[in-house]
Amino acid sequence: MGFRFLFLFLILLAVEFYAFQALRTLIKVKSVLIAYQVISLFLLIFIIYSFMQFDRSVGQTKQTMFTMGLVLLVYIPKLVLTLVLLGEDIFRIGAGSLNFFITKNEDVAFFASRRKFVSQIGVGLAAVPFLSLIYGIFEGRYNYKVIKQRIFFPDLPDAFDGFKITQISDVHSGSFDNPEKIQYAIDLINQQQADMILFTGDIVNTAAKEMLPWIEMFNKIKNYEFGKFSVLGNHDYGEYVTWPTEAAKEENFQDIKNLYGQIGFKLLLNEHTFIEKEGSKIALVGVENWGHNFKQAGDLNKAAQHLSKEDFKILMSHDPSHWDYEVQHHEKNFHLTLSGHTHGMQFGIEIPGYFKWSLAQYVYKQWAGLYENLGRYVYVNRGFGYHAYPGRVGIMPEITVIELKKGANVA
Repeated sequence: MGFRFLFLFLILLAVEFYAFQALRTLIKVKSVLIAYQVISLFLLIFIIYSFMQFDRSVGQTKQTMFTMGLVLLVYIPKLVLTLVLLGEDIFRIGAGSLNFFITKNEDVAFFASRRKFVSQIGVGLAAVPFLSLIYGIFEGRYNYKVIKQRIFFPDLPDAFDGFKITQISDVHSGSFDNPEKIQYAIDLINQQQADMILFTGDIVNTAAKEMLPWIEMFNKIKNYEFGKFSVLGNHDYGEYVTWPTEAAKEENFQDIKNLYGQIGFKLLLNEHTFIEKEGSKIALVGVENWGHNFKQAGDLNKAAQHLSKEDFKILMSHDPSHWDYEVQHHEKNFHLTLSGHTHGMQFGIEIPGYFKWSLAQYVYKQWAGLYENLGRYVYVNRGFGYHAYPGRVGIMPEITVIELKKGANVA
C-alpha cells in the first residue's frame, strides 16, 4: 500500500511540474504564475480532504461524485500536458547527447530551452479533454440516445417476426439530480413502439432509499402488451459499502428487489418465463448478477431448467462477461443476451458504423452495442444513468429498441 501511494505521489508531482513548466513557458507574469500555484495547491488539498472524508458506511454521494469529476477535470488535461512536454524532454536529451558525444559543438547548450510552440500545442491538446469533461457533466450525462438494432434469427418463431423490445439498464437512481431530464427520458421510452420492455439491472448505487424519490416518475413507463421484466445488477446487492449488520444488508437487498415491483417490473431471479404470441412462444430467461470480476449469484442452468436447445431464448444477464465466459458456448443455445454494466466507461469516442473506442474495451471484450458468435448475440446497453464520474463524454446514455427478425443471420 505504501509503495502504491509513493508511486501515485511521484506521478502527481511529475504532472504538476510539467503543467507548470508549460504555463511558465507561455506566461511571464509572475502574479499569474503564483495564482496558478496557489489554486493548484488548494484544489489538491480539497481533493485529498474529500477522499479522506469518504464514509464506506454511506458509499457514493453527490460529494464523492463532485470530487471525482474535479479530479478528472484537473488532472486529465495536466496529464496531456505532461505527455507532450515529456516527449519534448526526450527529444531535448537526445539532441543534447548527439551534440555532446558526436558533433561536440561547445557553443550549443546540452539541454536546449523549451520551445514555446510545443507548450502551445500541449495546452491546445489539453483543452480538448477539459472542455469535453465540462460538457459531459453539464450536458452529456442526460443526453439520451435511442439506439435501434435489428437482429435476424433463422429459427425465430414466425409470430415474433418484427417483435420489438425496449431495453434500459444501469439506472443508478442515487446519482440523479434533475427531474426534468429524467422525465424527458421516460417520455422517450414511452414513445418507442415496442412490445415489451426489459431492465437489465442496477436500479440504485447502493441503498434502496435512493430510488424512493423517483418511483412515481418510473411508474409512468407505460404498460406493454407482453410485459415489463427485470434482473439484478451488481450494485443491487449493496456490497460496496460497510453495513452495521448482515441483517441490515439483507433488509436493503430485499427492499431493492421490491423496488422493481414498485415500478411495475417483474424481477426474474434465476428463472424463466414464456412470452406467448399467436400460438407460438419464446423463453425469457433472467439470471442474477454474474460477473467475471464481480458477484456471481447467477445460475444459468437453474434459470434454463426444463428448456431445450430448440426453444428460442432471450437471456437477461447484467454483466456481459457472463456471455463471454459461460453463455455464448452453452449447450442450451441462448439466441440473444441483453446486458449492461460497463456504461462504456462513460467516456470514449463513437462514430456510428465507423469507429468505436473506450477504455472499457481493455476490460470487457463486449462493452457497447451488438456482438455475435456462431449466430448467438449479446447486446450491451450503454446505461441509462451514470456512476462515479458525474457525466458522459462520447458514450451517451442509451435507450435501446431491438427488433427481432426472421431470416438469415445479418450482422
